[in-house]
Amino acid sequence: MSVPRRPPALLAAPLLALALLLTGCGSDAAPAKTPEGVPGQGAAGPQSDAASALRASPAPTPTPSPAEIPDLGPETLAQIPAEARQAFVVTGEEADSYRSSAVLYSRADPAQGWEPVAGPWPAHNGMEGWTDHHVAGDRRSPTGVYTLTDAGGRLPDPGALLPYDEHPRFAVDGEGFFGEPLEGSFDYVVAINYNRTEGVSPLDRTRPLGLERGGGIWIHVDHGGPTQGCVSIPEELMEELLRTLDPAMNPVIVMGDGETLGR
Repeated sequence: MSVPRRPPALLAAPLLALALLLTGCGSDAAPAKTPEGVPGQGAAGPQSDAASALRASPAPTPTPSPAEIPDLGPETLAQIPAEARQAFVVTGEEADSYRSSAVLYSRADPAQGWEPVAGPWPAHNGMEGWTDHHVAGDRRSPTGVYTLTDAGGRLPDPGALLPYDEHPRFAVDGEGFFGEPLEGSFDYVVAINYNRTEGVSPLDRTRPLGLERGGGIWIHVDHGGPTQGCVSIPEELMEELLRTLDPAMNPVIVMGDGETLGR
């Protein structure tokens, strides 16, 4: 007589029950977790933490360059002394033009750069325009960067910060190139330190480069026409300039036609 076989499932049931009794279905052992509490992924490790920190850090903001004076090229900018913190920029319309404009720039902090503080103002320069090599009688204004250290005029000091020489010898008469009266042109002046000795009255006639290289190049009161080589601006603006140019800020004038200043 043969014995019937049990189905495989019936044989497995007692074994499963025995396994449950030995291990317990409600074990306190928890699945392994990562530090983030996610099962089955393991610890992130120090390199992963550093990578996460880098991803979370914002990109550094680039430091802006100090502001430069517009339209001045590298050659001209290189001539401005590092200690200069005021720059009176006179830009001629053309190399042969006697019309120009002027803007006063300042930099209280060289790290922040230049900013305009006055102007643009209308101005005149030499009758024949500009030159890189001024000589006496050429009726052109010398291009370049020159310090400003001394002032004066026929009229009393309007509150100038630069040393001011009031003297009747600043009186002038006659006519300009277009017949305009020159009277009052030197009521206020600032000496441009082209071919002159610094620290003396604008009336001083010492010419370190020689008489043939000209001199007496000033910023003075405009008389309504071109000059022999000076720069001129309206009288009320001349007064403002005198009250603003500060020897403690080592002021300079940057002057020339636009093309030359753009080098």
